[in-house]
Amino acid sequence: MIVEIIPCLSDNYSYLIHEKETGTISIIDPSEFNACDKIINKHKKLDFILNTHHHADHVGANLELKKKYNSKILGSNLDKNRIPGIDILLEENQKHKIGNLEFEVIFIPGHTKGHIAFFFKKEKIAFTGDTLFSLGCGRIFEGTHDEMFNSLNKIKNLPTDTKVYCGHEYTKSNLNFCLEHDPNNIYLKDKKIDIERKLKSNQPTIPFTLADEIKTNIFLRCDDLEIKRGLGLKDSSDVEVFSKLRDLKDSF
Repeated sequence: MIVEIIPCLSDNYSYLIHEKETGTISIIDPSEFNACDKIINKHKKLDFILNTHHHADHVGANLELKKKYNSKILGSNLDKNRIPGIDILLEENQKHKIGNLEFEVIFIPGHTKGHIAFFFKKEKIAFTGDTLFSLGCGRIFEGTHDEMFNSLNKIKNLPTDTKVYCGHEYTKSNLNFCLEHDPNNIYLKDKKIDIERKLKSNQPTIPFTLADEIKTNIFLRCDDLEIKRGLGLKDSSDVEVFSKLRDLKDSF
């Protein structure tokens, strides 16, 4: 499984997946036709389009790519009326193959009602769309804070050596927020150096490992007593801490 990162729009990432054994070519969340087609065209084909959710900056190139390559589009059954050109409806915990690659569908509502992630267990790779970002999480548009908190915990409970590919390059802003509310985190300070090095070299900060994220992403650390005290929520539940952090990030 070869994953190629495709920068799109101002800060989106789409991902081309090349399964070498069968030659199957797929793309995750194609937001922009020209940027995606430039990479796809090297392979002269596109078998599958996988959408994590229905937002335009994740499905914007669906119809043009489907028309050019006769691709099949996969997405959540809950988004069957919102994902352009959808062919194959996916349900929670369903397993599905693209070529010889098998992924599991993880239902992660919060950002949208039908948001899903694609987890390739054998390859230890997850595509999380706009739910889990490097050092952050998505805004809550259609769901609830409880739903987003539970969705993040589903991802957090995957094997810790899982590599995560998310939908946007928001890492620098997320880093600054985490440092403000988790200033004594030594792992976060080390990650700051790595992030700044990558960005200075115009490299993506994606992918990241779940193990690293659990140590540094404040939205996965709502049970940390020092963070709770810093927010004045030392006796609050983890989901209450998450809700406070998400609200603070919205105005950060």
